Amino acid sequence: MRIHASPPKVRATLYLPEDLLDEARNAVVHLAGNPVRLTLTKLAESALRSTLQELKDRYNNGADFPPRSEDLKGGRPIAA
Repeated sequence: MRIHASPPKVRATLYLPEDLLDEARNAVVHLAGNPVRLTLTKLAESALRSTLQELKDRYNNGADFPPRSEDLKGGRPIAA
C-alpha cells in the first residue's frame, strides 16, 4: 500500500487586517481539539483553495491559471 505524502509547505508572509487575523485565531483556538483539529495553516490553506477555485470557475472556465513568467512585485496591484 502506498501512502501519498502531502506536498512540502513553504513560508509566506502576508499582511492582513488585524481584526480578520484575530477572528481567525479565535476560530482556530476554539476548534483546535477533536473532531476538527483546526490550525491557522489548515484554515488559510482551505480558504485559499476555495477562493482560487471560485476565481478559476468565474474567470478561467474552471481551468488552472497559466504559470506566471515572473515573481510577484510588491506595491500597488497591477492595473488591467
